[in-house]
Amino acid sequence: MDNVKISGRPLFLSRSLDVMRRQLGGETFARTSAGVLRDNVSTDEITPVTVMMTHDERLGKFPYVGLEIEGIKPVSVDAVRHAGFAITVAGKRYGKGSSRESSPLAEIYSGIRLVIAESFERIYQQNCDNLGLLTSTDFGLLDRIAAGETIPIEEFLIGRDPLTQQIIRAGGLLQFSKTVDWNSTDSEPRESRQSARTLVEKILLRNRHPVTPKVERGSGVFVRCNWRFSHDYFTGMAAHFMHRDFGLPAPLHDPSTVIAFQDHLVLAPQSVPHVKGGLLQGVRDLTRGHDEFAKMYPVRRHGALLNEAGADGICHALMTEKYALPGEVVVGTDSHTPHSGALGCLAFGVGATEVANSWITGYARCKVPDTVRVEVLGKLTPGVMAKDVVLHLLRLDEVKNGGAIGAVFEYCGDAVQAMSVDERATLTNMVAELGGFTGIVAPDAKTVQFLRERRGIDFQIEPWMSSDDGAQYRSTITIDGSSLRPMLAQPGDPGNGIPVDGLAEPPLPITIAYGGSCTGGKQEDFDRYYEVFEWALKTGRKIPSNVRLYLQFGTSDVRAYCEARGYTDAFREIGAEIILPGCGACANCGPGQSLSAEDVTISAINRNFPGRSGPGKVWLASPSTVAASAVAGYITSFELLLAKQRDT
Repeated sequence: MDNVKISGRPLFLSRSLDVMRRQLGGETFARTSAGVLRDNVSTDEITPVTVMMTHDERLGKFPYVGLEIEGIKPVSVDAVRHAGFAITVAGKRYGKGSSRESSPLAEIYSGIRLVIAESFERIYQQNCDNLGLLTSTDFGLLDRIAAGETIPIEEFLIGRDPLTQQIIRAGGLLQFSKTVDWNSTDSEPRESRQSARTLVEKILLRNRHPVTPKVERGSGVFVRCNWRFSHDYFTGMAAHFMHRDFGLPAPLHDPSTVIAFQDHLVLAPQSVPHVKGGLLQGVRDLTRGHDEFAKMYPVRRHGALLNEAGADGICHALMTEKYALPGEVVVGTDSHTPHSGALGCLAFGVGATEVANSWITGYARCKVPDTVRVEVLGKLTPGVMAKDVVLHLLRLDEVKNGGAIGAVFEYCGDAVQAMSVDERATLTNMVAELGGFTGIVAPDAKTVQFLRERRGIDFQIEPWMSSDDGAQYRSTITIDGSSLRPMLAQPGDPGNGIPVDGLAEPPLPITIAYGGSCTGGKQEDFDRYYEVFEWALKTGRKIPSNVRLYLQFGTSDVRAYCEARGYTDAFREIGAEIILPGCGACANCGPGQSLSAEDVTISAINRNFPGRSGPGKVWLASPSTVAASAVAGYITSFELLLAKQRDT
């Protein structure tokens, strides 16, 4: 590809509802007249989960149907395709949230050829590169395209690493992949004498493919994967891409290290929008594509429970419980794949094209990232959890303004060293919300203990498995752990952070309390739910009749843990509905989702973009705060509840 000619109108994703409606009605705007552009447009808004039932041209009917402007969703089905738009224009952090490749695919199939934004989230932009959808931060292109100018392809390669430039020129990842000898090995010594490196840089150096000979900040590399996984939303799409380009059956590389998880859609028959919207046939189609791949190839699989509504577990939680090890490389079709970074491995999310390529080659592409060092010093006060640390990070200007996009979050400090692996997994899991590439905690005695107790492995930490003294960081964020208080994220975005005790009076009533998901469904999370509910039962409290409480295990092992300790009896006594493992309400696909705009939910999930868990308002909080709010019937922390009891 040498030159690009784009014909079609720009669609400015404006904060003005009037501007949006006039564009959709046929009026063409210029950048100067389109008003302030929407920041933080998420993939949940580009393609809500309820439209992700297909992986072909039909996706072109749906881009931006979840986009909310002034409380209204102005983009209807087929509106973009019928209006003749070819360029989408937006503000900062475009494509944040889920790694779903359905979003750029929907844009492509609707006629969009170029997305211009002030900044892009890493996975979204990488998916665009893989599919051939052009992206740019140069708003000057708008006038040139409007004037009929043919744009040299070099304009879309500015600031991109050489490997990504090759992929864009080739028209996508799979086309490029056919030109590489994936069986080649190093013929030269690895770079070993560079000054100090971070842990992630060391892992990349040990696993990079010789087609990318250097591991330098900002350079693109292919990295050898120890584990490659997909889940039921995207296995069929990835298999479709793979078979289209490599034939049927395709030559999978080491299928014993490929894992197929059925977890995202197992609760769809209990999901109101899926049932009422007639989406269950689409769910069956996605599940069929997943099952066909898992049966065709000798891969590992974790499926739905045989006689109960649920799954063996959520994919990235199971990766940590059963597969990943310190120093390894894990890729998966979920933005929360960094969950496993809590063990000291490099784990990151990829799109369907990327995982299809990894199935064939054994390698995944990434950009050698900068690292942000997050030092959490001192001791966390009682009631403050890892979730509160992340919600605090999310409200910092450096993060909110996109300063950490594409970076590794390397967590360290006294408070992190004191955390269990379960709590560390919340820190690394929610790097997806922070806009980073991945999160990691150097393995230590807590890691060894986790692997011994949970998996029966006697793991020996090797001397190289930590960042070197003097390693270079993009920045260092220092947090006084003792100063942190229980946190919330107000509805609409995980970055809308506020301390629980900073809420204005009177108390904010809730209708739903949801404890679960990959972020809030681990063993220690259930320890905290139980701590609050045991106190409540001893003091004669139960869940108010106007509040629905849902508790959902992240994996079957967590369920067994709770049953063995008698937690589940207390949960039922307090008034909870217990849900078996699956993504469920977090993906608006199961019990715990809101049913009306008037619902107010306090939730332990990781993101609260509009429509994420239904039409209601979702407040994010730690497991402890979710449980306390469920007991009180309004948003509060356990410490505030205890203080109120002492005062009375």
